[in-house]
Amino acid sequence: MINNNNNSKSFRHSLPSPIDLELLSTLLETEDNAYPWNPADENSEEYFCEIEKQFAMQDVLDEEITERSRSFYDQLDNLWSQNFNTSYYKCNTKSSVVINLKESLLSAFAAQVPQEWLEKIALEATNTFKSRESLGEQLVKCVQAVLPQWATEDLNVMARPYAFAMRDGETPLTKSALNSLNERKWSALSEVEQARVSLMVAYQALQELKDSDSPE
Repeated sequence: MINNNNNSKSFRHSLPSPIDLELLSTLLETEDNAYPWNPADENSEEYFCEIEKQFAMQDVLDEEITERSRSFYDQLDNLWSQNFNTSYYKCNTKSSVVINLKESLLSAFAAQVPQEWLEKIALEATNTFKSRESLGEQLVKCVQAVLPQWATEDLNVMARPYAFAMRDGETPLTKSALNSLNERKWSALSEVEQARVSLMVAYQALQELKDSDSPE
């Protein structure tokens, strides 16, 4: 019984390790695949030349991939720039701004001002906001969208306090002025009162556009 155990242990110790097996496999490989252990051998130079070619080819591939990646991203930037400047993109962006502004004005003034007036003022405010016109001129254009019969000179006089307020960062008492009209129907207001309310709405619209355009 003791002899059997000793024989088993001797057998296990006689088995080659994985490292020995790997070395043996390398030594038994064919001459074409085996590593040239002797640098002085005439086949060694051919082997190392082949290895160098492989490394050189890898460098070429890496360089080509880098160049193609740069070209790909340049094309993406170019496509984005073209899309950004297309009328389609600008139209959709503008439409989104108008829709948001309409909703905001309806939420604030629907109880006092007809919806049609609010929508026209929102559209005109969006159209004139990016122009080089003065604040007073922008306010006047917004009001003339709903009161085209009014003279520009008359509206300029009425718009002056709101233009000053926007320029100086002040807030006119638009809400308190509107609250005084709550009990009166829109059709019962005079044209002067309707013009003043329209100026309040235009002021609010342009102020919201200004706030949304400012960087955070």
